[in-house]
Amino acid sequence: MTEAQKGILALLAACTVWGLSPLYYKALADVPALEVLSHRTLWSLLIFGALMAAQGQLGALAPLFRRPQIWRVLVAALMISLNWYSYIHAIQTGHGVEASLGYYVFPLVAVLLGMIAFGERLSKGQGVAVGLAALAVGCLTYGLGVTPWLSLALAVTFGVYAMVKRQIAGPAMATVTAEVLLLAPLALLWLAHLPQGGHFNGSVPTAALLAFTGIITAVPLMLFSYAARRVSMATFGLTQYLNPTLQFLCATMIFAEPFSRWHLLAFALIWLALAVYSLDTWRADRLRRASARADTSGSTLT
Repeated sequence: MTEAQKGILALLAACTVWGLSPLYYKALADVPALEVLSHRTLWSLLIFGALMAAQGQLGALAPLFRRPQIWRVLVAALMISLNWYSYIHAIQTGHGVEASLGYYVFPLVAVLLGMIAFGERLSKGQGVAVGLAALAVGCLTYGLGVTPWLSLALAVTFGVYAMVKRQIAGPAMATVTAEVLLLAPLALLWLAHLPQGGHFNGSVPTAALLAFTGIITAVPLMLFSYAARRVSMATFGLTQYLNPTLQFLCATMIFAEPFSRWHLLAFALIWLALAVYSLDTWRADRLRRASARADTSGSTLT
């Protein structure tokens, strides 16, 4: 199995956990999102730190806190914390449909970021897909009378996070550990100001759920970090469909959130955009493979 294939499998596993996570955060609906985020950060740090210590990799953290790496780690930490908070808040307040829309839009945001940051060319099919996504956002804004800022925030923060991760040199576990280590002081300050320790001291089931946020955060994030440096931004887009689809099904079929005709129109346009984008990517991949085979055959004959 190639490194790229391993990266795709890791990304699919991460997306499955993220896609089903609404079920988990809905169970914590009585706990404020910022408190959940703080626990998620600290328990993740505990798990990451323990794993790195067991593997003797703590020394890999030091280079990440030197310039210019530390600035990239800091941006990644800020982006993922904003993304986590927005997502938890969306699920707890009954906006799971908007959250799923944000992650549907993410692949197209990834294409734009790849073009801007890495000089990746925007093909005709990708241009059409991005245009359809913009139309979907416009229709939803017109129909609901408000811009879907939550969806856009989730797409942009996750897209920037993926982009920055590609530029951080270091082991996958070390980079995510550095991120949550930078966030940990803020999490501790927030929990320290809560009366009586917050909801963690309220009941055993709630405390257990808050502690387990470290597991459901650490595992997919490590998988994501492992994949980030092994697959292209285009591949990120293709494999990310599983996450929002599972979120969408949770929101509409389990949580029974409202799904208006304007939502239907916006989602139809997004799904069409993703179909165009996927077909374009598939065709480009076939052309690259055919060209590679032709070059190999030519070299053999020569």
